Order: sequence, then structure tokens, then C-alpha cells
Amino acid sequence: MIRLSVLLFIALRLATPSAAEIPAPIATFYPSAERIIAIGDLHGDLDRTREVFQMAGITDQSGHWVAGELVVVQTGDQLDRGDQEQALLEFLDRLQDEALAVGGRLHLMNGNHELMNARLDLRYVTEGGFADFEDAVTISEPDSLLLAHEPNERARVAAFRPGGPYALLLAEHNTVLMIGDNLFVHGGVLPSHLDYGLEKLNREIQLWLAGEGPAPEGIHTSKSPTWTRIYSDEPDENSCLTLEEVLTRLGAARMIVGHTVQEDGIVSRCNNRVWCIDSGLARYYEGPINALEIIGDEIRVLR
Repeated sequence: MIRLSVLLFIALRLATPSAAEIPAPIATFYPSAERIIAIGDLHGDLDRTREVFQMAGITDQSGHWVAGELVVVQTGDQLDRGDQEQALLEFLDRLQDEALAVGGRLHLMNGNHELMNARLDLRYVTEGGFADFEDAVTISEPDSLLLAHEPNERARVAAFRPGGPYALLLAEHNTVLMIGDNLFVHGGVLPSHLDYGLEKLNREIQLWLAGEGPAPEGIHTSKSPTWTRIYSDEPDENSCLTLEEVLTRLGAARMIVGHTVQEDGIVSRCNNRVWCIDSGLARYYEGPINALEIIGDEIRVLR
């Protein structure tokens, strides 16, 4: 079923908050796809996002889906460090609808910056990022949580706090995703995450974002799947052994991660068992416009 646009979704949520239902679980495991393109951190930069999607042949010059049944994964960090976040989220949401309409798929994932905003950790929000959400919600009588923040921060807090309209949008995104034998995550999957259960982890984060439960224990720590850099920041032999354990237990061929900017663009490590796809493409970093193409076991960096 084609999803509502961002604007209609939020309008209905604000108009009938009592009618909201607990969100249905989102699948964690998907069958293999003939061709996958993965894109790393975007950080509130709509212009560079449109550029990488067009470069990879996903969209045309007007920003519409032209890739047919292609599967695309964006590994999180759509938010923070840029001033175009609301328009960026709307652009991605529209592309999801357009992809589904022709048999394709755009998977959007949560990174640490999405979960930071829901936790109201706003240290990486720009001045423009606060102003950007002033028209996203209507605040008639601020509650105690909103009053604890500066007036210019309150609209963003109302938008992204658990149960808020944009937190509900994030609740539709996975934190860990597996397509065939490809494992996608923003930071990295550790053996402890497998012990906990990937589907359980995704579901608990989803319910927390929807305002229907607590955040999973440890989700905001350096060892969480959205924060760890064990595989992306010059992994040593022990890190590669940990990666091998995770991939073996899942029957996966490789892990694809973002989170850590790679100064020279997308790289592979641990004998091509992990691909680090955060090329720093947002203007905040001024990195190269890169994407990763996966066709079976053939991997290619698109530039």
C-alpha cells in the first residue's frame, strides 16, 4: 500500500492524535534483490542528496524515481548539521511512494542522529534546523517538557519527541536491515545485538519513537548499532574477527555501514566483509558524492 505523503501524514496525526494506533512491526529481513544501491549519511543537505540520487541513476533531473524495481538503502543520519531537513525528509518520503508504485523500494534507516533528536539531544542542530520546524507543529499551550527548552527549540522538540509527528515518521524506519545476504546498519551489529534479537531491537526502537514504550537499554551508548565505530574506524584484527562472527551467525556475506566519514570516499575493510559508505557527501563535510552498488557478489563504488 502506498504510504501517505509527509504533509498529509502529519496533518492527520495533528488533527486526530487520539486516533493514533500502535504501529505495525516493520520487517527486518527481506529476500535478496537483483540490484541494490546503498547511500550513506545525508545530514540535512537536500541539494547534495538530490545530486547523489541522480548520479546513481535513481532519480531524474526533476528528482523523481526512474529506477524501476531497484532497491535503495539509505543507512541513516538524514538529520542534523544542515538546514534542509524537513524538505529532505519530504523528498525521501515521496521517493518511497514512487518506488513502491513501480515495484522498487527505498529503505530509510535510523542513525544515531535520528535517535538523538528523539531523545532531545539537540547539540548538532543548526540555527536553521531549529527555524526549519517552526511551521511543522502548532503549540498552543507548552507543557513542562517544552517549557524546559528555549522558545526557538520548542517546535523541533514537539516534532521529534517520542510520539511527535516526525518521531512517528522515524518509527517507520528500521535500525537494522538485512536484504538477502547483505546486512545494513548505521554503526554496526555486534554479537550482543544478535543475542538480544535484531527484530526485537527494531520493534522496541519503533515503539519508543511512537511513544509506546521505553528505548531499548544501551541504545544511546557507544556500543549500540547506531553508534559503534568498531568496523568503520580503522578496524583491527579483533574487530574483523568480531565482524566475521556476526556475519557467520546471520549467514551474511557483508555488512554495510555509515556513521564514520571516510575521507577518500567509500572503502571496504576486513577483506571486503564490511563496506563503509559515509563519504561525507553533505556540504558540512564537503566529501565526494559516492554510492555503493551491489549486484550479487559484485560490488562497485559509484562516483
